[in-house]
Amino acid sequence: MNNIRSNQRKLSPEQSEKLLRTLQSRFENNMNRHTALVWEDVQATLEAAPAAVWSLEQMERTGGEPDVVDIDAKTGEYTFFDCAAESPKGRRSLCYDRAALDSRKEHKPKNNAVDMAVAMGIKLLTEEQYRELQTLDEFDLKTSSWISTPSDIRESGGALFGDRRFQHVFVYHNGAESYYAARGFRGGLKI
Repeated sequence: MNNIRSNQRKLSPEQSEKLLRTLQSRFENNMNRHTALVWEDVQATLEAAPAAVWSLEQMERTGGEPDVVDIDAKTGEYTFFDCAAESPKGRRSLCYDRAALDSRKEHKPKNNAVDMAVAMGIKLLTEEQYRELQTLDEFDLKTSSWISTPSDIRESGGALFGDRRFQHVFVYHNGAESYYAARGFRGGLKI
């Protein structure tokens, strides 16, 4: 799955148009996430980046409900995060990474979060990004999401995940090989 060539990471014109309509509708219905942005500018950037649109389609297809949340004032890059209320349904029951998956002797999950994100052309949110996302709305009230884990924690066998409980955002640790039906991962994409 990681061997998808760049030219295959392109949607048909019909698929692209449908996704852009979905993204525009989400953009217009959630202006609190991007008060200073204008949809026409975002759309022009997306139309010039077919591989990024393909990645956004992967986010959408797996239940992430991607939305633009920021623009870098220096580079002009837009940042998209998965903004589904709960951890994306199509990305749950995954352990953290390939090493964790390989370490399981039985009851292996179907995949892992890191490899799936790479195959989709996105990155797991960092702890900082996850906390930033949580300032835009309330996410993961019933689920949790793997987040990018610092190497020292990962080398010790752990991985980080976050959720919101009791009106507070928590970041916890777990064994990287663990997986749960209510834990997926949230990704981000810069365009």
